Amino acid sequence: MDSDLEEYLKEWGELSNECKTLETTNSSYLELLENLETLQDQCMKQIKHQRYRMQQISKNVKLYSKNKRLTPEEKDKLDALNKNMLKRKAQLYEIEQGLPQKNSLYLKIILGNVNVSILNRSDKVRYKDDYEKFKLILNVIGLLMSFLNIFVNFRALELAFIFLLVWYYCTLTIRESILKVNGSRIKGWWRLHHFISTASAGVLLVWPQGEPWQLFRAQFMYFNVYISLVQYMQFYYQKGVLYRLKALGERHDMDITIEGFHSWMWRGLSFLIPFLFAGYLFQAYNAWTLYKLSSHPDATWQIFVLSILFLVLFVGNTATTLLVIPQKIKGRIKERYRLKSLSWALKARKQLKGEKSISDQQGMNDQHNKTD
Repeated sequence: MDSDLEEYLKEWGELSNECKTLETTNSSYLELLENLETLQDQCMKQIKHQRYRMQQISKNVKLYSKNKRLTPEEKDKLDALNKNMLKRKAQLYEIEQGLPQKNSLYLKIILGNVNVSILNRSDKVRYKDDYEKFKLILNVIGLLMSFLNIFVNFRALELAFIFLLVWYYCTLTIRESILKVNGSRIKGWWRLHHFISTASAGVLLVWPQGEPWQLFRAQFMYFNVYISLVQYMQFYYQKGVLYRLKALGERHDMDITIEGFHSWMWRGLSFLIPFLFAGYLFQAYNAWTLYKLSSHPDATWQIFVLSILFLVLFVGNTATTLLVIPQKIKGRIKERYRLKSLSWALKARKQLKGEKSISDQQGMNDQHNKTD
């Protein structure tokens, strides 16, 4: 037999042995995957049980304290119980972040039943950072395109910019829904704000070119230039504040920058407030201009709808930002203790890992001593 052929057959034999190893590894992987799903279901059931029992205990404690005059000793015991329950809630939340979560209705409509839960903590943070980069890059592109549209009145360029807005806000709502599933605490209004912005961009896209559009065009482009500049300032300001608070353990790793003003921003300078309210007033001015244009002889339905949408954005943004101050005062103590509870949960988790590694090391040492 030819020596080359013998060499090929030998290589095939080696590869066949490696394939057997692959089959064994794959079998072990599939078995672990089945066990993983079983353990995930058990954890979810136990978390649900813990929360149900805590709810019952909390209800009974409230009735007990309401219907009975408490002694100082009983008050101390109840305070300690409430603190322990807060710690337990933080622990359950932390455990839940490592388990798959159900998709929201919006994600089910867009993506179907695809599981978008990210189980690895570092991958979650990486995805959140990618979301922030996406916002920043698209904001800069939008700034350049809107600035160019001020000086160049070209229909194709206008449509390209408006289509970019539609795609950007659609993508943003999907990404934020995925972040929400993975533990990001995005406030309801800011998510709704992006849904409304998507609808506004869609209406702008189908607004036919005519005299009303030409009367509103320059104002709209100046508005986008201003909003893009404010969002650019916000991104770097909020990123710096979040970095400091996360380093101090006072914010969650999945917290994101937003397009408005939030309570945690009071830790730094509040110089953004005048710029934000100027942007909100610009939205109100857009709504007023569109309302006047709706009586134009060539007006279409898009003008009145956009007027309403800009008005809703103005009212929602202004009200949400103004509510930050009283919410900050009322929720300061509660938020601080909740974050401390989360910090306790993280420390307990690290301590548990440390004890496990120490016990594993001791086990290895004992085994080594027996062998000797």
